[in-house]
Amino acid sequence: MALLHLHDIHLAFGGPTLLDGVSLQLEAGERIALLGRNGCGKSSLLRLLAGEHTPDSGRIEGLERLDVALLPQDIPERMAGSVYHVVAEGLGELGELVERYHQTSRQVAMGDEAAMTRLEHIQHELEGRGGWALHNRVEATLSRLGLPADARFDQLSGGLRRQVLLAQALVRDPDLLLLDEPTNHLDLEAIQRLEEVIATTEASVVLVTHDRAFLRRVATRIVELDRGRAYSYPGDWDNYLRRRDERLNAEAQAQAREDKRLAQEEAWIRQGIKARRTRNQGRVRALQALREAHAARRTGQGTSRLDIQAAEQSGKLVAEAEQVGFTLPDGRPLIQDFSTTVLRGDRIGLVGPNGAGKTTLLRLLLGRVQPTAGRIRTGTRLEVAWFDQLRETLDDQRSVADNIADGREFIEVGGRRTHVLGYLQDFLFTPDRARSPVHSLSGGERARLLLARLFTRPANLLVLDEPTNDLDMETLELLEDRLADYDGTVLLVSHDREFMDQVVTSTWVFEGEGRITEHAGGYSDWLRHQAQRDTEQGRQTRRTEAAQRPERPTSRSRRPAKLGYKAQRELASLPETIERLEQEQSELQQQLANPAIYRDRPEDIPRLQAQLEALEERLMSAFERWEELEAQTQV
Repeated sequence: MALLHLHDIHLAFGGPTLLDGVSLQLEAGERIALLGRNGCGKSSLLRLLAGEHTPDSGRIEGLERLDVALLPQDIPERMAGSVYHVVAEGLGELGELVERYHQTSRQVAMGDEAAMTRLEHIQHELEGRGGWALHNRVEATLSRLGLPADARFDQLSGGLRRQVLLAQALVRDPDLLLLDEPTNHLDLEAIQRLEEVIATTEASVVLVTHDRAFLRRVATRIVELDRGRAYSYPGDWDNYLRRRDERLNAEAQAQAREDKRLAQEEAWIRQGIKARRTRNQGRVRALQALREAHAARRTGQGTSRLDIQAAEQSGKLVAEAEQVGFTLPDGRPLIQDFSTTVLRGDRIGLVGPNGAGKTTLLRLLLGRVQPTAGRIRTGTRLEVAWFDQLRETLDDQRSVADNIADGREFIEVGGRRTHVLGYLQDFLFTPDRARSPVHSLSGGERARLLLARLFTRPANLLVLDEPTNDLDMETLELLEDRLADYDGTVLLVSHDREFMDQVVTSTWVFEGEGRITEHAGGYSDWLRHQAQRDTEQGRQTRRTEAAQRPERPTSRSRRPAKLGYKAQRELASLPETIERLEQEQSELQQQLANPAIYRDRPEDIPRLQAQLEALEERLMSAFERWEELEAQTQV
């Protein structure tokens, strides 16, 4: 059933037209991923659907009947109060009453007797206005996202703030949920939790994302905005790539035919003056139409040219850590007893929750912070280029060009003298945009500018701290290719799982409580290793529990009795039964670990989880029976 229709939507903000005749239909329960280059109008389209913008022309049917919730890309300024307060604000007027109940309940729990009377009044008001269901909804939403209800919103990290704003949108139980870059600044655990929330919500969802692994899991359809038009691709990411390439190829061929015909007609119109009087006026009018169509044609934005300048080769040893520890001023251990060796050419990814110490470890290895325990030795001839997660190296008040060239017109890049505006055009900054102040840039443009600044100087060690936030797909894939060809050493912090898989050859995982483990391969390799480890630990636990269980006396003398024929047959068949059950267990675990199931068949997840639990109980019983029969054979 169609939820809403967009008919011939046009939208512009003084520059190039963002939406040029966009028509789109959204079905109930559909999850649409909105893709396109930075600045193509994705966020503007979301704000149209949220009712925050009005189209220049065209109409949107059905929007007035829907409850719409928007998670914006940027965190609103001056938001204050507790997490519970911010989430309850999503309920509107009743949310204030629910939040008052929560705060008063805390005061009563702390022994404030005067608060008891206020609590009774609030309870009566909640009952009269049907607010109990809303109170339970706020509690359930906070629990679902693992958020601290009483923490101060303005003291949270950027990732946690975005999760709180997501909870504020979800608590409304909207018909249409709009998410603008929802995975930015989230750690992997939070992203996976978000995937489950979106896969199981009853709301229709339109989201903007450049996280391909996230997109694969949640999207049922992809809509691409390209030069003001919307192109719809039902199905998964791979189908989108194939059909997009087919469209672009067909478009290029059609434009080539139009250009050839225009050239032929231009040659015809310039034939001698003699033929001018008898010239076919219809053909002249057709030529004029060809000229107008060619002038109105919108060409693609192009692709960034990311050329990483390689410095002189570093020494073989880049960094060596021996039993390194780092303790925070409050006494919490951030890193404990970590030893490693980083060699020239290594490509290492760092994985862990926000606040686990990934950036701190990078600073320790490069000597920018001193460890509280252990020793770190850095290599020789290191030329470091550092991509800053917080974009702090950019001066918001200066222009884009001045952030690159510091007021000069020419810069040295790869041993050549290059005009700064020409260099910035390689990163898709027009001359006008290059003269704009940095504070006017979008998140994607800021990320491209930081890459442009990073690659002006040669380096043999790249430290990339969350480089993928806000980058569009084309720039992201190009960066992957350039890093694959890079001869130096790469240290990468990222929550983009597919980017990690494409770039790194080994992974450091922050396991918690300061423990860091090393694994060969990328993120997917670590997931497989973790699943195998968990399965093996489960087997070992079952064997240990069965071995520790006290023997049951089987005779008056407490000596084991001889097994009967049926018991002997059962004992002989148990190893094969256990192996079969373990194989079934592994298959179920692989199904639940497959991203496609969360996108295509979320309704199957509870059934598979129940099957896995029942299978684990059968496996435990089989181990117990095996141990029992084995004990009876020992006379």
